[in-house]
Amino acid sequence: MIPTAAGLVLAISTTAQAEPTMPETPSDVQAPPADAAKTASGLASKILQAGKGDKHPAAADTVTVHYSGWTTDGKLFDSSVKRGQPASFPLGNVIKGWTEGVQLMVEGEKRRFWIPAGLAYGENPGGGRPGGLLVFDVELLAIKQAPKPPAVPEDVAAAPESAEKTASGIASRVLAKGTGATHPQATDQVKVHYSGWTLDGKLFDSSVMRNEPAVFPLNGVIAGWTEGVQLMVEGEKRRFWIPAALAYGENPGGGRPGGTLVFDVELLQILK
Repeated sequence: MIPTAAGLVLAISTTAQAEPTMPETPSDVQAPPADAAKTASGLASKILQAGKGDKHPAAADTVTVHYSGWTTDGKLFDSSVKRGQPASFPLGNVIKGWTEGVQLMVEGEKRRFWIPAGLAYGENPGGGRPGGLLVFDVELLAIKQAPKPPAVPEDVAAAPESAEKTASGIASRVLAKGTGATHPQATDQVKVHYSGWTLDGKLFDSSVMRNEPAVFPLNGVIAGWTEGVQLMVEGEKRRFWIPAALAYGENPGGGRPGGTLVFDVELLQILK
């Protein structure tokens, strides 16, 4: 299990299995010692073992780690060491204290973190998650760099005059012609690569960055995608300007982007 922002979830790792051991409770689990390094956010840490690398992971990178976590009363609530199975995960998908803290490390380094509640799960999170200050011993085993983010479209702020427009308000232009002849129907499943930006050029989602195409039923996504992808054929890459009413609305909340959204979509396969 790894400490994701949403909760504790199973992590899959292809790293060789180590013999399980029971980690010892740190003697300084109740509070960081005076010689611990502290960041502006309130995160405290202390190096337990120097690393052999010189590169630090970025938030978008995937890391492989061994770790153990305790509450301040010394209770072990999670440990990959105990399971004998290292955890691998994108560093931007875990609690804030991990995202910030592991970026301080290099490969081979082992570090103890004292993560305040505001950078973990809060004081009383519920759902079986531990609350309050949490203490983690983390050993950074490997860093896998994320792909470079796709370039921001030069016309992200507005669709050009030459863009095709539908009656619903979707604008699009073909970036690369397809090799297929069949268009998907709304009831089909499709396999695509995509990246999405807000009009100010902020990238908010990208299967390209994850290096993992997305597969979904075409009628199970935002209305602008359901309509727009049906214009495409396999192998085609197209840029869409999707108005708020066909996306998530103007102020959707929940971390979803609002307003008109711009997507580059490559239709890899139509799955009947």
